[in-house]
Amino acid sequence: MPQSNHLSFIDTDKLRIAFEESGPADAPAVVLVHGWPDDVRTWDHFLKPLRAAGYRVIRPFLRGYGPTRFLSADTPRSGQLAALGSDLMAFVDALGLRRYALIGHDWGARATYIAASQTPDRISHCITLSVGWGTNTADQKLSLQQSRNYWYHWFFATPRGADELKQDRRGFARFMWNTWSPSWSFADSEFSNTAASFDNPDWADICLHSYRHRWGFAEGDPAYAGLEAKLAQTPAIMVPTLMLHGGEDGANHPSTSEGKDKLFGNGYRRVVIDGAGHFPQREKPDEVIAEVMAWLAR
Repeated sequence: MPQSNHLSFIDTDKLRIAFEESGPADAPAVVLVHGWPDDVRTWDHFLKPLRAAGYRVIRPFLRGYGPTRFLSADTPRSGQLAALGSDLMAFVDALGLRRYALIGHDWGARATYIAASQTPDRISHCITLSVGWGTNTADQKLSLQQSRNYWYHWFFATPRGADELKQDRRGFARFMWNTWSPSWSFADSEFSNTAASFDNPDWADICLHSYRHRWGFAEGDPAYAGLEAKLAQTPAIMVPTLMLHGGEDGANHPSTSEGKDKLFGNGYRRVVIDGAGHFPQREKPDEVIAEVMAWLAR
């Protein structure tokens, strides 16, 4: 009998990572990685179809979210992208996964790309939502539209922005959901069930550091210097990759994921989900799941 979905914990070198797991332990594994400001509930629509197709479904909480905790008070509360990618690679190692599929949204998409770029032989399929590869570096060219979309990145670099996030983390997160997905009317319960993860004691520090580091306003954790150097070249991804982008995404305009084909060397497909904003997996789950299941069946 398949296992029911339940909360588990596993230790890496830096974290005690909380994750939800469902399905037989010997089934092909699919790891689903959430973004900001979000948590594992973003994948709830995926559980039934993935289970029905015979997959083992694994959904970790990122550093700073939900029950995931640092093992040491001395570890920098870094939100840099290399840290997120390293966490993901350490997580699958701790689970003993030799080969698996990856699905990531937002921060989770960036971590997914990083893992796929560094450990391509381990990953059977790469599926990303709402973020194009090649959009991590501080010197990237941004349109005025995208600069406006990223206002919160630079707001977080100010004391005022930091105070705003710390003093009203749920209000800030809800404002982002509304702004990024203008056509989506989500239930209060859908937001509150996820927002509980933002009560993690490290959440605000990691959020602030993530965006400050991304634009060169904060130093990174030296532990990731080697990986940062590798990622600075935006390595080609040699894993079959499906990229899904909401046509109304108010965080990352759909144009930011255009023209990335040359960065992939083993199959690449990009699909714009009409009528969806930044959270297509929540807003248009049937369309997204159809694309995902077809890609996994390749």
